[in-house]
Amino acid sequence: MKKRVLFYLVAIVSTLSLQSCVTNYVVSKPATYTKEYKTNAKLASIDAKKLEQDKKQLINSFISNKTEALNNAKNSIKNSELARAIKYNKTIDNILTEAETYLGTPYRYGGTTRSGIDCSAFVLSVFGAAAGLTLPRVAASQAQEGDRIEKGDLQKGDLVFFSHGRRISHVGIVESVSEDGEVKFIHAATSRGVMVSSLNDSYWGPKFRFAKRVINENGDPYNNLAAINF
Repeated sequence: MKKRVLFYLVAIVSTLSLQSCVTNYVVSKPATYTKEYKTNAKLASIDAKKLEQDKKQLINSFISNKTEALNNAKNSIKNSELARAIKYNKTIDNILTEAETYLGTPYRYGGTTRSGIDCSAFVLSVFGAAAGLTLPRVAASQAQEGDRIEKGDLQKGDLVFFSHGRRISHVGIVESVSEDGEVKFIHAATSRGVMVSSLNDSYWGPKFRFAKRVINENGDPYNNLAAINF
């Protein structure tokens, strides 16, 4: 009898111990796992937000740098264009200022000085002194230099060429172009020496043949022209 009672007691204790172990195992493990999962998920969410912020920061920085680079390039181009325009205008102003100092100088065929000068000598003297350019001696050869320009595109400082027959025999320098398109040029005329005339003139108008530009947009001579080294 005592043995049977002892057996039942051992069985009950074993059963309670087993249930306690099972219960502890089932309850404690999920609680720990859930806490760790929530913590890792939270950290992952923080990392994702930081990554997104860093990405946006990088993109904004790239856009900002690109915009700044474009603005710098635009400003550089504008400054370069402005510098070229200033140099070109200064060169042309120097040419016309020098040409106007010859006004009233008498014409002399073959003459090359202020006491008497012909049309081509006048042009090469002016461009040599004001722009440091070496032009050919005669008008027909000067007509081979520079770039050909249409009459409607003439600007101050361009060369205008004339002929009394088939050969180019006269040259002048464009002094001004009015808003209505009238072109005035300064030249050494056989009748009155160095003077200003108009392409609308009944004498010079019909004799005009073409024009050349010997100073480029940078204020320098065209490639086929030589510059004097002072």
